[in-house]
Amino acid sequence: MIGVLLVDDEELVRTGLRAVLDAQPDITVLAEAGDGADVPRLVARHRPDVVLMDVRMPAVDGITAARALLRRPDPPRVLVLTTFGNDGYVYDALRAGATGFVLKRARPAEIVQAVRTVAEGESLLFPAAVRELVATVGERGDGLRSAGLTEREGEVLRLMARGLSNTEIAAELVLGVETVKTHVRSVLAKTGTRDRTQAVVAAYESGFVDPSRPG
Repeated sequence: MIGVLLVDDEELVRTGLRAVLDAQPDITVLAEAGDGADVPRLVARHRPDVVLMDVRMPAVDGITAARALLRRPDPPRVLVLTTFGNDGYVYDALRAGATGFVLKRARPAEIVQAVRTVAEGESLLFPAAVRELVATVGERGDGLRSAGLTEREGEVLRLMARGLSNTEIAAELVLGVETVKTHVRSVLAKTGTRDRTQAVVAAYESGFVDPSRPG
């Protein structure tokens, strides 16, 4: 069962999301909050797997709340809600440690799948949109040369940037899934990132993957 904490300053949005998520056999909404200021207390109390949180809120926004959460040991996954996919706040939230984002206008099935995907911690959400966000950053870094990635690790990271799951990467490279998981763990360790989304953002920001190209 995937436990979810809903955080949005609009009660109507929370009500709709709760109805969608609680209707699933494998998802339960543990609690709700109307502002990011309440998130640390509710996370400590309910220990959700996923925090589904509006990126913009009047007092403490989703970016600030995500940063605070991810300083905790064993933090939950953070999935941010946004009205516009090209919102600069979304990019800041991803850099702060959010695993992915979902549009408020997304269909119920898409929101459900987003929660499941983030809970599993495997696939990057909406890689094309993330690529477009990162393309606005400007100056590039050293292409992750200082990370010392092997050729195979570099291949794995490029496929991660295309949004492929471990199973899909294994099929693409003709490797076992466990071997791919080992490479992913090594990529995260060498790039100093906590999950796949942050690794992909680092790959784009550094110029290791060109954000102007589709992959």
